[in-house]
Amino acid sequence: MMLTEENRVPPEALPLDAFKAHLRLGTGFAETDLQDPVLESFLRAAMSAIEARTGKILIARDFTWTITAWRDDTGQALPVAPVTAITDVTYIKRDGEETPLAPNFYQLAEDAQRPQLMPVAGVLPAVPAGGSVRVAFQAGFGASWEDLPADMAQAVLLLAAYYYEYRNETSMGENQMPFGVSSLIDRYRTVRLFAGAGQ
Repeated sequence: MMLTEENRVPPEALPLDAFKAHLRLGTGFAETDLQDPVLESFLRAAMSAIEARTGKILIARDFTWTITAWRDDTGQALPVAPVTAITDVTYIKRDGEETPLAPNFYQLAEDAQRPQLMPVAGVLPAVPAGGSVRVAFQAGFGASWEDLPADMAQAVLLLAAYYYEYRNETSMGENQMPFGVSSLIDRYRTVRLFAGAGQ
């Protein structure tokens, strides 16, 4: 399985001014924008960490997902949420030949936790032996920062501030997050049951 982000969050969608206010940085100085690239990098890092922890895409963008077999050909769960549109499904043979699947054969079953690629009737066509299938889709809460749920937006600011304040620290465990961030995002984490069978 390979999930590829096709485009990055545009700088204008990042809450740079809100982050500066959260950090209580001074304003009105000649070099007010001097730290902008650094602050942007911490915002992007915090968003990536929260997306990885929750499986939820914050700012809308395009993805492609390549797999070698359906887990369930009556409805394949997609790797992230919320998905707003499936834009293409392409079958790839072992020799690299590509065949798009007509849109009337599939549909999106929207779900906040586990959206699915569904067949319109019957089952999804089988993936070619030794080949793969590539699913292109759009995911995210919305195109702007204002589209995020308030608790997710606050979690990003808290984590970005933590990265900023402790940028020289390396003592925190690899998979740990500050308690305030974890408590805000816990309800968004996907519960995986049956040894991953529901993934």
